[in-house]
Amino acid sequence: MQNLLHNFKITITDKLYLKDPETSALGKKIIKNSIILIDEIGFEAFTFKKLGALINSNESSLYRYFENKHKLLVYLSNYYWSWTEYNLVIATTNVEDPMEKLTRGINRVTQVIQDDPQTPHIDESILSRIIISEFNKTLFTKEVDQENKEGYFVVYKRIIHRVIAMIEAVNPTYPYAKTLASSIIDGNLHQNYLKDHFKTITNLSNSESINDFYTDIIKKVLA
Repeated sequence: MQNLLHNFKITITDKLYLKDPETSALGKKIIKNSIILIDEIGFEAFTFKKLGALINSNESSLYRYFENKHKLLVYLSNYYWSWTEYNLVIATTNVEDPMEKLTRGINRVTQVIQDDPQTPHIDESILSRIIISEFNKTLFTKEVDQENKEGYFVVYKRIIHRVIAMIEAVNPTYPYAKTLASSIIDGNLHQNYLKDHFKTITNLSNSESINDFYTDIIKKVLA
């Protein structure tokens, strides 16, 4: 699997950037340090001016890669969902039993994320914290419908459709496969956010993932 991860190239729509950050040392530096800075100060306080100061680069150089910080955040979320999708596919390939495939898939998309050493300029464990805290900011905008048409959320939706297909393979007559699948993907983020900030209203603890909760649900509702 590590060899496959090493050879895997994540592709992100070119509508999100002016210059592909993966093609230069500065671009990779922008991605690496934007993850660190957003995690440290939050997306609202994050600016290209602050990022430029952190990496000793002119602010104007950053704008050669990204038009604005919103597109940078969507770019980071696209990377996260692409990386998650790949790991989901690896975890469920050649699994014949539909329920086993679904439970493995849920485990993969809800697991606690560890940094992938094959991507030295991206710390996936830090990026996952950003997605938990900030992903909704990519969706809850006035421009979301147009951005959706332009393909900003293709990979996010594709992961959900993969889970939908797994649910339908277990129980083709279950009428809420789409709602259940999207609830698993989005609910994982929300429950992890509650775990970090509103501990009294979630059963999720610091030492576990939400996998057991969703596995319990699917075995009951899809039986």
